[in-house]
Amino acid sequence: MSHKCFISFKTEDKKYKKYIQEDLKIDMIDKSLNTPINSTDEDYIMRKIREDYLSDSTVTIHLIGEYSAENLLYENQAYIKRELQASLYNGENNTKNGILGIVLPNMYDKIFKGSEVCSVCGKSHNIVCINDSTVVKEFSYNYYIPKDGCSWSEEDRFCVLVKWNDFVKNPELYINKAFDKRSSLISAKTKVRP
Repeated sequence: MSHKCFISFKTEDKKYKKYIQEDLKIDMIDKSLNTPINSTDEDYIMRKIREDYLSDSTVTIHLIGEYSAENLLYENQAYIKRELQASLYNGENNTKNGILGIVLPNMYDKIFKGSEVCSVCGKSHNIVCINDSTVVKEFSYNYYIPKDGCSWSEEDRFCVLVKWNDFVKNPELYINKAFDKRSSLISAKTKVRP
């Protein structure tokens, strides 16, 4: 089944967006902004993005690259933050999107740190660094929604995370996973502005 997908990305990662749109044979309805909105008014631009692109989309594909972290001092994260906020908002004329974070190859080593034995439960856990040094808060909070315990299962996360290489092998699988999160129990625990 085709899902209406919006792609949120930093300009530096445009080639990955274009690859998704032009080279992958994905069964999706592309709701992405492809032509810049002719304005310098950030509020107007975001209103147009919300009204014309995000309001009827169902999955936001968020490309996670070197320039999409919260704490990068010289990067303006306003657009990707507000695109994710609009994607997480569930209200009049707007339904909450599933969020699919695709980790681009240049970020693998910064995010995926292998596994280690937990000092709390004694089990082995994968170490995934989703924090202000790798993503914006709108993604990190909804990936690691606060809870009791020492690790998160897939049911404990709203955002879906995948490496670029895995995504391109089976994009519909991950888009469907993000879409299904919209109706999962964890959907009620998301925050638009963490």
